Amino acid sequence: MSLFSVENYTSALQSLMPPGRAWPRDSSSVQSAVLRALASSFQRSDNDAQRLLSGAFPPTATIMLSEWESTLGLPDDCAISEIGGIRDRQRAVISKLISTGGLNRSYYIQVAAALGYTITITQFRPAMVGMSVCGDALNRDEWPFTWRINAPETTINYAVAGGAYCGDPLASWGNKQLECSINKIAPSHLNIIFSYS
Repeated sequence: MSLFSVENYTSALQSLMPPGRAWPRDSSSVQSAVLRALASSFQRSDNDAQRLLSGAFPPTATIMLSEWESTLGLPDDCAISEIGGIRDRQRAVISKLISTGGLNRSYYIQVAAALGYTITITQFRPAMVGMSVCGDALNRDEWPFTWRINAPETTINYAVAGGAYCGDPLASWGNKQLECSINKIAPSHLNIIFSYS
């Protein structure tokens, strides 16, 4: 994982040593053994820093995942009994981070996608002269504030049992988390209908 090997670090340390007989460059010398030991610790430190960076970034969080969850108040009411593995927990963190609010359909589609759901949204409008044609629904005044969330009947989220340490695949079915998450962030004037095909 480190960009540099122990040999790279050893070579860099040896090039920093002053010239002369007191500083032998022979690979079997005690000085070279000490420099290799120091280089090994530098390489381990480099590996740990790389792991910390990837483990702290929300989409790949492992080391810092519990800190992200506690900061964002997860698991919340929508996630309880719906989140199984590490991937589901990472999705919940990402969804919570991007749930900053919005009134357009693309925002809600993006939040659902972060949770692992593929949806479309149908927006209704009342019948209006000049805009409606024969055969259109005669929707009343409350319909501009009604959205139909179109989702698959059952969404299967594949996870790995026990996180990244076990290879047995698991799956969870259902859309309870989608409904709860959308209803939680939707403005109070919006009437949301869920339609499963």
